[in-house]
This record gives sequence, C-alpha cells and structure tokens, in this order.
Amino acid sequence: MADLPIVCTLTPDALRIRRDGLLSELLRQSEGHEELPEGYRLRFAPTGETLSTIARAVDAERQCCRFHRFRVIVEPDAGPIFLQLSGPTGAREFVGALLKE
Repeated sequence: MADLPIVCTLTPDALRIRRDGLLSELLRQSEGHEELPEGYRLRFAPTGETLSTIARAVDAERQCCRFHRFRVIVEPDAGPIFLQLSGPTGAREFVGALLKE
C-alpha cells in the first residue's frame, strides 16, 4: 500500500456529524477492541444489523479517509464479526483517537 497521507477530507462540521452519527453507532455496537501493530480490531455480535452498520461505515470512511485498509471477518457458526482498520504509519493513532471520543 502506498503511504497515503493520514488525513480526513471531511469539513469539521461534516466530521462532527459523522462522529455523532454513523461512527458513534458503530462504536456502540462494538463489544470491544484490541490494538494491532498497524491499527485496531473491533469485535461485534454476529447480527445482520451489525454487518449492515459496518458496511455503511466502511463505505463512508473509505471515501474521506483514503489511507484506511478495512478487513471484515465473519467467523463461522454464528461466531463474532471483526472489523480491522489499518493503514500506514500513524493510522493506528488516528483510529485510537476516534475510539477514545
């Protein structure tokens, strides 16, 4: 992956709306997270609503934060769903700041 700049292209108002809306909803549904060398892994209950929220969040975030790499893992036999967010150097800190808000 090319080292893309760690920037969000949303305006401050649009970022606030995103954080208060879709990202807040995603984090509320998360059952926890763990730090990875290049980002974070969020854990979710295996529901269709959760998978839909993850898909909406990934689609929105890939447009404004082009440096992110997203990986959705759906474990077999109704196991948990994981969303991994990673990227170039600095991406983990960027995501970590969102998780703390």
